[in-house]
Amino acid sequence: MTAQIKIHVLHTGLVKVDAGLPAHEKFRNPLAFTGLFRSHINQVTLPVSSYLIEHPQGLILIDTGWNERVRTSQWQELGLQMQINKAYLPAGWSIREQLNQLGFQPQDIDYLVLSHLHSDHASGLPLVKDAQKILVSQPEWTAAQHDPLRYIPKMWRGVDLQTFQFSPSQLGPYHQSFDLFQDGSVQFIYTPGHSRGLAATLIRGGAGQEVLLASDTAYAQESIDHLYTPGIVINRPQAIQSVAWVQQKSQEPQVIETLTNHDPRIQPHTITLA
Repeated sequence: MTAQIKIHVLHTGLVKVDAGLPAHEKFRNPLAFTGLFRSHINQVTLPVSSYLIEHPQGLILIDTGWNERVRTSQWQELGLQMQINKAYLPAGWSIREQLNQLGFQPQDIDYLVLSHLHSDHASGLPLVKDAQKILVSQPEWTAAQHDPLRYIPKMWRGVDLQTFQFSPSQLGPYHQSFDLFQDGSVQFIYTPGHSRGLAATLIRGGAGQEVLLASDTAYAQESIDHLYTPGIVINRPQAIQSVAWVQQKSQEPQVIETLTNHDPRIQPHTITLA
């Protein structure tokens, strides 16, 4: 590892959804995100992003994209969720394949952190279960134990998944975060609404520049600009407050990029923070 921080923005799959899912407020029908009784012309295909961070204190992976099983059976991997989320994983796109292309193996990952446990973020967990430490927030883990509609527990069956607690801080819409290295360089920020324990990630380089990984707090830059919340939420008022915080934070001069997990305008690239 070097003194620099490198953030590799990866596309670890595609997902086809109704246009109401990434931008709830654009549609009068509150159930538009399900796609039920709506034409296929309303569907959009979006990237599923993961992030590999080369940090002086270790290699960090955030989210895992789709499991390679979706190439042969979406039903086996997603069950009834495939009615809302249709998964696609082109050759070479799985997190296992992309790690290999970058010269890494799953066991090289020091920290695998899940922003939340929805299927497009956790499906690839078995491909990288040999990571040294796998973490998710305690409120997200608790929610996943009691909500079979939003979560698919088999995705982390047999995985040594540990939890972290958010602590009081000056970050986020609810002033709660988890500082991975206790030095402010990688902080997971409590941004609930889309899910109970959703975590955005703030990465700060030694020179003070920051990158904000918003996860599914918002689905695209358009959502940040117009305060659109996802169609799938556990709490709409919290989702609005979380996306409003992302909008405000992204305008601070030291934030050089703000990335969401499903923005079709974002291409894979590498960001270097000195």
